[in-house]
Amino acid sequence: MDASVPHSARVYDWWLGGKDNFAADRAMGAALIEAIPTLRTMAKENRAFVHRVARYLVGEAGIRQFIDIGTGIPTRPNLHEVAQAIAPETRVVYVDNDPIVLAHARALMISTEQGRSEYIHADLREPEKILADERLTGTLDLDRPVALTLIAVLMLLRDSDDPAGLLRTLMEALPSGSYLAITHPTQDFNPAEMSAAVAAATQGHMTLVPRTRAEVERFFDGWELVEPGIAPVMAWRPEDGEPDDPHAAYYWAGLARKP
Repeated sequence: MDASVPHSARVYDWWLGGKDNFAADRAMGAALIEAIPTLRTMAKENRAFVHRVARYLVGEAGIRQFIDIGTGIPTRPNLHEVAQAIAPETRVVYVDNDPIVLAHARALMISTEQGRSEYIHADLREPEKILADERLTGTLDLDRPVALTLIAVLMLLRDSDDPAGLLRTLMEALPSGSYLAITHPTQDFNPAEMSAAVAAATQGHMTLVPRTRAEVERFFDGWELVEPGIAPVMAWRPEDGEPDDPHAAYYWAGLARKP
């Protein structure tokens, strides 16, 4: 681990008020906030989406298995805690490539006795390794529906990394009835601020790729979008009434089901 290079999980941790970050992460976080002053709020909106989509998947769709890629540093309540509060038997496999996440995951991601939570230290760029990992195959039954969640993580892959192809490898391994949940930053709502954020990230040697609504929708190709389809993250099934300005958080969000 090179503490002099910012990592998205640690920058995100700093935005959320956490302490598991280094000077380079704080500097990058501050530079991005200078470009987009509401970034801390956007980070919280992503967390809120995780909770809402988990409650929908477990409470309404009957899902009992999750793969969460790009987990980040644990922030309670975690995905498995939200899911297991509804169905204690739910099983969750977390995946991230930051050693700090690894250091905290096994201590903080404690499952119910009926369910299970596991952590894999791996990279989205190697989906076959994720699928073959014995901690995943020993925790989940890939013959039964699984929810795959990628929250603010595809933005870290350039088009040259073929994010759609990497994601497709994961999607094809899941059976009918599985779900895919994505949030993704976009330039659609405020091009000037997002361009400034990309410039700040590039200067700090960190990848940040915003994508349009159409580009985000293509990640779900072949799967059936759940209402309301691709929506601003704040407007995806809000539980406290419609937001005053759904475009205040520059993220698209969506959930789709495999036919």
